[in-house]
Amino acid sequence: MPVERFEGVHLGRTPEEVEEEVERGVLLTTLDRAVGWARKQSMWPATFGLACCAIEMMSSGAGQYDLSRWGMELFRASPRQSDLLIVSGRVSQKMAPPLRRIYDQMPEPRWVIAMGVCASAGGMFTNYAVVQGVDTIVPVDVYVPGCPPKPEMLMFGILKLQEKVRTSEPFR
Repeated sequence: MPVERFEGVHLGRTPEEVEEEVERGVLLTTLDRAVGWARKQSMWPATFGLACCAIEMMSSGAGQYDLSRWGMELFRASPRQSDLLIVSGRVSQKMAPPLRRIYDQMPEPRWVIAMGVCASAGGMFTNYAVVQGVDTIVPVDVYVPGCPPKPEMLMFGILKLQEKVRTSEPFR
């Protein structure tokens, strides 16, 4: 059974005692780490696909890339059942209020990934109709660059977000 080791965490006094405790199945952790691990392994993303980036987001859930390896088997259509919002594509001024409403309907804790350069900074659309960065509407945790970003880039962004969730302190 693989064991994740952290620097500064000692289960026993000697390496032999540590291995003995691990073999017995004793696992010592803090409540913050346990909750962080559980949240990391059970993110349910809500889809908010608006443009060509949405096709890449959908393909990341398909068989070749398979997001279920990281506990994201289901893309939720209801914001009340999801804790991760992936905004993929350009957001028009007309879509900004529904985006904020969906974000407000999500339960706490909630996270946001801005997928693509259009969602991150407006992209090539520098006009009055397109929001210049989704972070003006909702707080963004991870930015995934590209036009459109490949599914591998979205998966890398998800892994970075999972690392951020795992190391955060949920009770402070």
